[in-house]
Amino acid sequence: MAGGARRLYRRLLQLHRSLPPALRDLGDRYVKEEFRRHKAAEPAEAQRFLREWESYAALIQQQINEEKQKVREKAVYGIQLTEERLNDFRDEQIGQLKELMDEATKPKK
Repeated sequence: MAGGARRLYRRLLQLHRSLPPALRDLGDRYVKEEFRRHKAAEPAEAQRFLREWESYAALIQQQINEEKQKVREKAVYGIQLTEERLNDFRDEQIGQLKELMDEATKPKK
C-alpha cells in the first residue's frame, strides 16, 4: 500500500475531526491500528482493505453532511452490520469487532 493508502489515511483522520470527541478518538485509534496492521498486506487483500475504507469514508462524509444540514434530529454515524456481512468476517475480524464494540460501549469515566 502506497500513495493512495496515505491519502485515504489522511482523509479518514480529517473526516474524524467532524465527529463527536469520543467517536473521533475511537475512530482515529482504530484507523491507525488497522492501517499499521495492513502495511504489508498482499495486493489482493490490500485492494479489498482500501475499498472497504473508501466506502467507510464516503458513508461518514455523507453522515457528516447530513448532520451539518440537520437532516436528522440526532446525528447517527456508521451502519448496522447485516448477518450476511458478519458471516464474511474471519475469526480475527470478529475478535477485533468485539474489542471495538467493548471500547465503544464501556461506561464513561
